[in-house]
Amino acid sequence: MLLTFAAAFLTLALTAQDLSGNWKLNTSKSKLNAEFSMAPGEVIIKHDGNNLTIERHHEFQGQAFTVNDKFTLDGKECINEGFQGTKKKSTASWSDDKKTLTIKSSLDMGDGGMVKTTETLTLEAGILTMVSAASSDWGDFSETQVFEKK
Repeated sequence: MLLTFAAAFLTLALTAQDLSGNWKLNTSKSKLNAEFSMAPGEVIIKHDGNNLTIERHHEFQGQAFTVNDKFTLDGKECINEGFQGTKKKSTASWSDDKKTLTIKSSLDMGDGGMVKTTETLTLEAGILTMVSAASSDWGDFSETQVFEKK
């Protein structure tokens, strides 16, 4: 009986968190860049087994736009639409303890320039935190985005 309990506990402890939900950016808890932020105002995540869909709602210079990405959570490459018809190649995988999801992407800008990004997503006490970092010929960029469930 003790062995059954221990096995059940271990299975629960190593189960990936369900990140699903409608999430609203909390700017006061986030660490955003003053001049330019990559943070969406709202994120809708659908997490179904090995599949993850992230819908990001942004506003830039008064224009609203949405970015939709689909990932598999097994570390295999996924291709999503990038900026102005380019393709974004990404991999998404869980940490060993299943508490942090890391998404690594590369985006060929079509002019010889390449943008590489890393996002880590963690869910703790009902708060979704995304740490985003980007690197390109134009420099490096990072910020911490904190979201609360709507």
